[in-house]
Amino acid sequence: MLPEFSAQLVWEKFLSSETPRINVFMAVPTIYTKLMDYYDKHFTQPHVQDFVRAVCEEKIRLMVSGSAALPLPVLEKWKRITGHTLLERYGMTEIGMALSNPLTAEARVPGSVGTPLPGVEVRIVSENPQKEGCPYILHVEGNEKDTKVTPGLKEKEGELLVRGPSVFREYWDKPEETKKAFTSDGWFKTGDTAVFKDGSYWIRGRTSVDIIKSGGYKVSALEVERLLLAHPSIKDVAVIGVPDMTWGQRVTAVVTLQEGHSLSHRELKEWARGVLAPYAVPSELLLVEEIPRNQMGKINKKDLVRQFYPHSQGALEARHP
Repeated sequence: MLPEFSAQLVWEKFLSSETPRINVFMAVPTIYTKLMDYYDKHFTQPHVQDFVRAVCEEKIRLMVSGSAALPLPVLEKWKRITGHTLLERYGMTEIGMALSNPLTAEARVPGSVGTPLPGVEVRIVSENPQKEGCPYILHVEGNEKDTKVTPGLKEKEGELLVRGPSVFREYWDKPEETKKAFTSDGWFKTGDTAVFKDGSYWIRGRTSVDIIKSGGYKVSALEVERLLLAHPSIKDVAVIGVPDMTWGQRVTAVVTLQEGHSLSHRELKEWARGVLAPYAVPSELLLVEEIPRNQMGKINKKDLVRQFYPHSQGALEARHP
């Protein structure tokens, strides 16, 4: 057990001949990123890189990423340097682990959280505007064996609901919060937007902060982040929705650059138009030294909006580099 995270010490544990075989290694995406940064600086010789990959493949059975969305470039690079395809899955304190990609690496779908685990039932729903009968419109319903899609609602995003023996019963001594956390027919409301496509479930982000409503479109901040991380100059990125009088919210990218790189808003827009829908291209770019994260590697996007736009409601205009 390490007293605190140290990329150097983790690599030493991985590569030491005295370390017993590792059954499971679990970490948040930020830790994998920091491990890769250390790798890039210290494991530069081809024969050393071959050694690192060989040891990781032989001594580590399974490597898992969780707690935050795993960017595809991180997954691909980690596989390249260690031979491991990170296992992505989905869970919460209130429900335990609910969905997961298969244990078999070849069957995993990068970017998705797989399918429901045994005993878990899930639904993807949207609010019923009629307010009569069922409290919501059912898009998708699934379990470990099968998923059924409502005709006409294929690949329709909505809130993910979960039911099963692992779901908690109540918030201690908070009956009102408990009541709000469940639908009237007993499903737990995760607060996450999800979609079912290509045989797997995909998390689009927290409905409250990761789904940006701009000019009538719904933009997944996680999807924009995933694609922007493929830009060669971008080291880290957080996409936020900033209140705007005209558009409702405008898509803003908070970016940390790779060492020695530069990037203007015009250059980012030109590049992004090749991978993003026009309405998802960031209308603003903020360059920062580091994006603040909590100990779990998560970004508080509401704090970011307050930090960079303290006057809220879009009154403060950011400067484009």
